[in-house]
Amino acid sequence: MLRTPGGGAGHGTAEADSGLMSIGSVLNTLREEFPEVTISKIRFLESEGLIEPQRTPSGYRKFSIKDVERLGHVLRMQRDHYLPLKVIREHLDAMERGEAVRLPALGRQREGEAVPEVSDGFTAARIGRAELLAAAEVGERELEEWQSYGLITPLEGGVYDAEAVTVASLVIELGRFGIEPRHLRLMKAAADREAGLVDQVVAPLRRHRNPQTRAHAEERTKELAGLAVKLHAALVQSALGVRLP
Repeated sequence: MLRTPGGGAGHGTAEADSGLMSIGSVLNTLREEFPEVTISKIRFLESEGLIEPQRTPSGYRKFSIKDVERLGHVLRMQRDHYLPLKVIREHLDAMERGEAVRLPALGRQREGEAVPEVSDGFTAARIGRAELLAAAEVGERELEEWQSYGLITPLEGGVYDAEAVTVASLVIELGRFGIEPRHLRLMKAAADREAGLVDQVVAPLRRHRNPQTRAHAEERTKELAGLAVKLHAALVQSALGVRLP
């Protein structure tokens, strides 16, 4: 469950008194459950109409607790149920109308429980090119450069995986330190090798005739990917002799 920040000194107190939060405070709150969320991702979800934060006279976003809870629902549906934004919006609208909402069950089977039927595949969230440019706040030239180095790759139909927004925001952040997209090809190559190793492990499960076994393949993929990311971070920290917070 998301925890909104309480009172404090200075700016924190002002936010607590108004009941509204800055986008930075929202980011810190969400990262307790969603460590990979970024400001660009929040802005993208706003551009898609999934949240409508208030604006100050100077144009700064101010989020209510309801906005933060709604963001949590959106991120949870993407992470746990692989739902596209259009479907998520429909679910949220139904919830606001007080209607019961059933989501596809992808969790672990509990002992003694019947296993629900699951489809052979899962639909990850997709975004269009214009949506990606708006969310990342970049132009065609930057996106073309990132694509030329394989950092972002369009899918069939010219759409992108929603994770492309996160990749774009991180490329931008690294650029502020003088690290250019061409320098990131080694990271992309390493990521592809790690993904290939994970895929090799789960491939037999994905080809299994039993649909529940194929569903567990997706769960196993997420678990292995998380471990690979943690190992990669630990190896980088060890090589640099630093420890990240």
